[in-house]
Amino acid sequence: MSLTSISPFKGTFVILMLSFLFLSCEKNLVFDQFQSVDQNKWQKDSVLNFIYEAKDTLSKNNIYVNLRNNKDYEYSNLFLIVGIDFPNNYQIIDTLEYEMTTPEGRFLGTGISDVLENKLEYKTNVNFPVSGNYTIHVQHAMRKSQEIEGLKYLNGITDVGIQIEKLE
Repeated sequence: MSLTSISPFKGTFVILMLSFLFLSCEKNLVFDQFQSVDQNKWQKDSVLNFIYEAKDTLSKNNIYVNLRNNKDYEYSNLFLIVGIDFPNNYQIIDTLEYEMTTPEGRFLGTGISDVLENKLEYKTNVNFPVSGNYTIHVQHAMRKSQEIEGLKYLNGITDVGIQIEKLE
């Protein structure tokens, strides 16, 4: 059976169903933004800022840090400093650790090319209590074992993003 043998009604139905499935997967997504890392070398002092305008102060949300990395990433884990600046000048800052490889050394994440994407849980079941602009900032906090100074450049991170999903 070829696509040309599908009746116009059936073809329209198939397109509508595929559109519905695609849209239903994305209906809870309220924010999704990436920023590229300059030359795939994330500088120690480079803070990536994401501005989310919250209008809904009641709904619960999950917040994720999304990372894309390539084979140049040299570590099995990743330390990040992630903060949220509220419209009313309140601030939250967290130091987080994420696993980036399996115990055998294979990169985690999804993708079909040399770049893999990791969806890392940051905060779950949270609301934005004040309407207005929230700034979410992300900075790497990687250092070599037994060294005090952080890495000047973190190789292999290509993009960093923030995703916010509204819970049902």
